[in-house]
Amino acid sequence: MPRKRFQDPEPKTGLQSAQYLLKKIGLGKENYYFWKQIGKALVCTYAVIGAVWWYNETSPLGWWTLKPKPKEERELAHLYERRQFPYPGDEEAMKEFIARGGMIGTTIGPKGMAEGDKDEADYKKELKDKKFEQEAQKLWLRMRNEVIAEFQEKGFDVE
Repeated sequence: MPRKRFQDPEPKTGLQSAQYLLKKIGLGKENYYFWKQIGKALVCTYAVIGAVWWYNETSPLGWWTLKPKPKEERELAHLYERRQFPYPGDEEAMKEFIARGGMIGTTIGPKGMAEGDKDEADYKKELKDKKFEQEAQKLWLRMRNEVIAEFQEKGFDVE
């Protein structure tokens, strides 16, 4: 039998033991101010993140434009714009939508040509090939002009 000084004066009810456990893990009444501050911080953080997300969707600048976009990327920007799709039951709007180009990469465009389904790597490869062709053309013209100049120096008539 335990000594009298170690006995509780009255037995604890279920609610009192629950409050005791909540107090032990930091959810008691004295922790109210702390959790209020945490809640305010979360609301402010999510508000800022939501505003940035919304600005990203509607921004004229794009996302984190710390460096200018190259000319080729600006020319291809129309491929990534949001498109408004018509309601499928509206025949007139569907015909107008298809006449404007339809869904990029998935439907037949107004000229009757199937548009390819390309991703970013394909566009980068295409730009790289285009630049390579331009450089090859410049080199060819320079070499051709040098050869023509040499022939003209030697007295040949070259057109």
